[in-house]
Amino acid sequence: MTAGVMTTGVTIRTVHDVAGLAAVADHFSDVWHTPRTAPPYPAEVLHSLVHAGGAVHAVYDGQRLAGAAVAVLGAEHSTYSLVAAADRGLGYAVKQAQRDWALGLGARTMRWTFDPLVGRNARFNLVKLGAVGTEYLVDFYGPMTDGVNDGDESDRLTVTWDLAAPGPSYDTDAGARGPVTRTAPDGGALARRDLGDRYVWCRVPDDIVGLRAADPALALRWRHAVREVFLAAFAEGFRATGMSRDGWYTLTRTEEAA
Repeated sequence: MTAGVMTTGVTIRTVHDVAGLAAVADHFSDVWHTPRTAPPYPAEVLHSLVHAGGAVHAVYDGQRLAGAAVAVLGAEHSTYSLVAAADRGLGYAVKQAQRDWALGLGARTMRWTFDPLVGRNARFNLVKLGAVGTEYLVDFYGPMTDGVNDGDESDRLTVTWDLAAPGPSYDTDAGARGPVTRTAPDGGALARRDLGDRYVWCRVPDDIVGLRAADPALALRWRHAVREVFLAAFAEGFRATGMSRDGWYTLTRTEEAA
């Protein structure tokens, strides 16, 4: 392991050794509720990625592994973050470590995917990091059998992070939203659109993971409803630029599509 940044008593390191990579694989198993004998990213896969020039960053709170992230080199001065999971409050530190690693290789952007129905992840990616949702992927992985996604369709939102950008430029909690254009599965507003046709807003459920466990059929209706809004908006040139604290995405029409 190579020591990295120290922040608020937390150590961030790049991991190269077999034992350290095995611990990261176990961590991912715990996060996604899979048996440690069947991790989402086996240690041998992580080792191959590192050997091929990728990076595994691990976050330690003292001696305890508290988070990890995996990234690989992409084409045209880009990098791709395959997976990241950390204790609450530590995600920003591990993403900054990935950013520093990528910039050191001359990369300009980093991309990754996440479940668009998980509002807290959307707010972290779009607001705290300042990434932009650039592609909506329908049932990207096909059926998933881990303890978090089982029973749902695996739609994902691709985000692109400009590594040299100063930070987010959208105030996602300010201003009134436009009139309702679609109704959500719970009977409330699902989508709104401003009269100037520059913004679309889309709401997601408060806790899709809990809803998926309690009422899979309702969770799937939310999946399909949000999917329809995103696909229609993206086809018109909108991109996901923010997420409010009360669970509303901001989709902004790009200048090219205006």
